[in-house]
Amino acid sequence: MRTPDPDWNGDEPVNQPAPNPTPGWLTDIELAEIRGRLPLLYVEAVPVRVDGLGQVTEVGVLLRANAVGEMTRTLVSGRVMFGETVRDALFRHLEKDLGPMAFPLLPASPVPFTVAEYFPMPGISPFTDERQHAVSLVFVVPVTGTCEPRQDALEVTWMAPADAGSDAVGDEFEGGRGLLVRQALASVGVLR
Repeated sequence: MRTPDPDWNGDEPVNQPAPNPTPGWLTDIELAEIRGRLPLLYVEAVPVRVDGLGQVTEVGVLLRANAVGEMTRTLVSGRVMFGETVRDALFRHLEKDLGPMAFPLLPASPVPFTVAEYFPMPGISPFTDERQHAVSLVFVVPVTGTCEPRQDALEVTWMAPADAGSDAVGDEFEGGRGLLVRQALASVGVLR
């Protein structure tokens, strides 16, 4: 038996807010407020192509324009939403940044090769994000399909591992992510 609603006067339905059509998403105002108070959880992926033996043959890096219009390199990256698994967040961001035909091979166990901590002030860690304090789970993800970036990425550039891990390319990454590429390549035995 249903209990009666104490706010109902018997004549008309009580005005209640409509359910959120996008649960887990924050408005721009809510996000800005939360970024100033709490670290946020992100996932990042270093997309790679592998040969038949599982050896990395190419590394995919994204080219995008940052907030001030500068061209920078970056990785697949994005927030984990409330109620979303790490695996689902990783897949969603890979599809968003690389396109639906990328066909990423997600790891059987969602264990990152490293955890990166971003701070708005430089010097605390090698990683910076002027907007917030963020914690990122970072994965190496083989990709087998065709990559056509969507959202804010302009292109995916496939590079030889030695080129992707070079200082020259590393300097083109925002927020210290060039170091993440080198760490990713070291984690799969490509760079030492």
